[in-house]
Amino acid sequence: MGVEAGAQVARARALAVLRIRSRALAIALLPAAAAVILLAGGSTGHFVGPGWSVARVVVSVLALVVLLAAGVVALVVARARPAVSPTVAIAEEAAPDLYRLVRDLADRLDVPAPSAIALTPDCDSWLEDRTHPAHGPPAPRSADEIAGAGSGRHLHRRTATAPVLVIGSPFLWWMRVGELRAVLAPVVAGTGPSAQPDIAAARRFVRGLDAAVAASADRGRCPGLRLACAGIGWVARLMLRGCQVHASEMERGVAAAAAERAQAVDYGLRIVAQEQVGLAYAGWDRLLTRVALPAWRMGRWPSRLDAGVVAALTELSRRDRLAEGFASRLGERPACDLLEEPGTVDEATSLLAARLFHGGPAESGPDWSPVDWQEYPDEVVDRKWRTDAARLHRVLDTLGVRRAPDPSAPHSGGPAPDPTIHASVGPTLARVLDHLTPADGVETAAGHPDAYGDPTLTRATGDRGREHDENVGHEGPSGYPGHEGPAGHPGDEDTPAPNPRSATLATHLGVEVAREEAAATPPAAGQKADTPPWDDGALPLFPLQPPRTDRELLTDHVTAMVCCAAMDTVGATPGLDWLDGPTLLVDGVRVADLAPRVLSLVEDGDAAPLRAWLVELGIRPEKPVRLG
Repeated sequence: MGVEAGAQVARARALAVLRIRSRALAIALLPAAAAVILLAGGSTGHFVGPGWSVARVVVSVLALVVLLAAGVVALVVARARPAVSPTVAIAEEAAPDLYRLVRDLADRLDVPAPSAIALTPDCDSWLEDRTHPAHGPPAPRSADEIAGAGSGRHLHRRTATAPVLVIGSPFLWWMRVGELRAVLAPVVAGTGPSAQPDIAAARRFVRGLDAAVAASADRGRCPGLRLACAGIGWVARLMLRGCQVHASEMERGVAAAAAERAQAVDYGLRIVAQEQVGLAYAGWDRLLTRVALPAWRMGRWPSRLDAGVVAALTELSRRDRLAEGFASRLGERPACDLLEEPGTVDEATSLLAARLFHGGPAESGPDWSPVDWQEYPDEVVDRKWRTDAARLHRVLDTLGVRRAPDPSAPHSGGPAPDPTIHASVGPTLARVLDHLTPADGVETAAGHPDAYGDPTLTRATGDRGREHDENVGHEGPSGYPGHEGPAGHPGDEDTPAPNPRSATLATHLGVEVAREEAAATPPAAGQKADTPPWDDGALPLFPLQPPRTDRELLTDHVTAMVCCAAMDTVGATPGLDWLDGPTLLVDGVRVADLAPRVLSLVEDGDAAPLRAWLVELGIRPEKPVRLG
């Protein structure tokens, strides 16, 4: 009863959508009908006279213009290419067991089987209609549909109209086979209502209107075409607004009918599987933001993101008591075993994830190469820290901060040499600590002599630092209203920065990073003919995080400098934490108490906690470090 009720609601709403299309057609034909009546009346001698002649000409011209405009709108709606989700197509030869599982599930639900299967680098699954001619391959050479290996006319007919099943790739690696089947049951059940002719026609009409709106928004045309596109877009938006409520209710009815039909399939297991969906989402988000994003910023993309989800969630189950018992599932057969070559599929979805969430190139290259998890500490973490440390010292050079003299350099008896003329050594952590720590009894506010004695430079940079501090709490340096600075210090134009030197250095550091990122951004590459359509100019489609504030950049760079000093003086090593990303290992033990000490230095100019930590571990800040 629930299935029938949901299907009836969906069909009623679909008919309402189609009635809007019929009304639009009737309005377009109304002037033509009036012209036919006037012409017929004139030919039969009923509508005679000069006035009727003028009316016939005016109405006939109006009817031709309206018919022409309606034909153009209808053509654009029919031919515009609807947007599709960026996915990795899975051919049946690459995953016969997965196709078999989906077919068996469709048979149990008594619904048509999906026409094909694709993976997306996200924790979600859905059905997507790709029956538009623009979405099909130029020739049936690619066997990524069920019909490619099947026989029988009925299967081919079903394959030509059924939607594509899109599965979140993290599900395949974290979930077990039974859990995946339970999660996909309500999704596959949606192919039943999708096959209903009225619902399918309504969906095609709504997608065509949406595609027409998107096509008319293209500004790269001549003025005449832009005017025509503006008119087409206005009409399409008008009809789309009229369809909005009915289309939404139609999709709710389809979802209700599918969910009710799937109740009979693995109901108890589906409740457990839903818990795994939430856990997989949490692990996937943490992996992307903490682990993958630093690598992407370095021009490297991890090639086994889905496998990394398993490692991250296993680590979470070890740390969090709420996740206890989840790791015991790993003894069961994982859903990725349904793929013939899981590693190849994982690499393809990892590259797509980097493209969607970071805007990286579509293919590997010298400046965009894959990295394995075994190489991540050396190829990403070590390079990131040394590159950030080098950038920090370049900015200090720009600000005119003197390098620390070599305390071990020999000199003759007498007073100690003047540090301003003494030979300096390479970049050291002491230089950063001394600069960010205000000297006793010396004012460091903007416009007063700074610790390194250059009031002109201080005044020049102090205004910029003060402007930056005002922006942090109101609009943020990247236009995010209400954004707060790190460590819970909301910006306020009436509250001076706790450490003016940090504000000045952070401002220059933000400018330097922005300049480097702008220089390294590659132009949008053209798409191949067989790739799914999406706007390359809008990449990344789903940015993971807002751009870092200047203070966050300074904190990251100071942390990187400390880690470089630890590696070069006490033999510490870079490491990878699956939940927290890059980490420092001292004697094989993860360092977990560095962040608050760095924040104390950056925010308050208090280097005592960090210096005590350095002494405890035997790290010598006056020793030069190797930069990237």
